[in-house]
Amino acid sequence: MDLRFVGFDYPVLQTLQHMMDTVGDEPDATTAPTRTYVRDAKAMAATPADVKEYPNSYAFIIDMPGLKSGDIKVQVEDDNVLIISGERKREEEKEEGAKYVRMERRVGKLMRKFVLPENANCWDE
Repeated sequence: MDLRFVGFDYPVLQTLQHMMDTVGDEPDATTAPTRTYVRDAKAMAATPADVKEYPNSYAFIIDMPGLKSGDIKVQVEDDNVLIISGERKREEEKEEGAKYVRMERRVGKLMRKFVLPENANCWDE
């Protein structure tokens, strides 16, 4: 049903109309996003980064609290996608009788992906 024919022509309703028009066009379960994709998307959203451009290089400044440098994995995928990742695990209770009353620090996967320029030399140190 086209909502414009009944006098509704607002942007929100246009979005609703588009959603109703595309029902049934979704991919089936074999091509739908996986849990890994959703987990990676959350990890990227929760990992802030700054990128500095120099004349001949880039610097990536990424917040990964609670991780040691040895816990951070840096790799290049598809020749020009830089992936920086790590995982912060929950600390084990060390003191007998003590328990957390509040836990606000994030645990789980931290990750960022950056598409590098085509002419980036990823292999020189």
